[in-house]
Amino acid sequence: MSDVAAVVDDLREESDELDVLVGVLEPGRWADRTPAEGWTVAHQIAHLAWTDEVALLAATEPDRFGDEVAKALAAPESFVDEAAQALVDAHAPDALLARWRDGRQRLDKVLRDAPAGTRIPWYGPPMSVASMATARLMETWAHGQDIADALGATRAPTARLRHVARIGVRARNYAYAVRGITAPETEFRVELHAPDGELIAYGPEGADQRVTGPLLDFCLLVTQRAHRADLAVTAVGHEADQWLSIAQAFAGPPGPGRLPRAEQDGHR
Repeated sequence: MSDVAAVVDDLREESDELDVLVGVLEPGRWADRTPAEGWTVAHQIAHLAWTDEVALLAATEPDRFGDEVAKALAAPESFVDEAAQALVDAHAPDALLARWRDGRQRLDKVLRDAPAGTRIPWYGPPMSVASMATARLMETWAHGQDIADALGATRAPTARLRHVARIGVRARNYAYAVRGITAPETEFRVELHAPDGELIAYGPEGADQRVTGPLLDFCLLVTQRAHRADLAVTAVGHEADQWLSIAQAFAGPPGPGRLPRAEQDGHR
């Protein structure tokens, strides 16, 4: 099996797992608020549907995708929210669910059928097919976490989190750049412990700047789904410590992140 097929398979499994969670919801539960300010369960699925469709457009009609980039540049702080809201306004929950299912199935086929060496334009640099699938998996997992939190559901961590961690590590310099900070020249060592006990490591073994912790916690941190204070991710070295305060695995402006759990209680 090729690397592309393997990651697209994992993307499909991640999407299917989230589908099981939302597919049985009563229509009224789609209006439940999620931890993302102003976003309901419906907004989360709308965002995934929209992003899958935009990725499909980028892969099949790159010239038209350029129009989407122009929209993003014109309103970098609001275009994502506006796209999600437009779909929520236009679709009842069952129609929104159907649209997400259709879009992700069409994207699945396009990614699998893409010729070797294909580069897909995106809001940043063009991506390989495997990288696009990894990015979609990361987003699906992260927005699925918002939905799970809203519904009070607990999701068991899976081996698919390796993809989320990898993109979080690879996006290290982007997290600095998007904040106008010069990234460190030195490489960091990142050591993550998977639920099955496997050690997942990135960077030189002897690096002075080090990050360690559970794989799940690191993924929650780089997707900004939990505050660092509530996670067992630790840093050795000033630069590694700074990175953990700004890390983001997603493209776009710096996110507001989440309040520490103790402060969340005070804001309810």
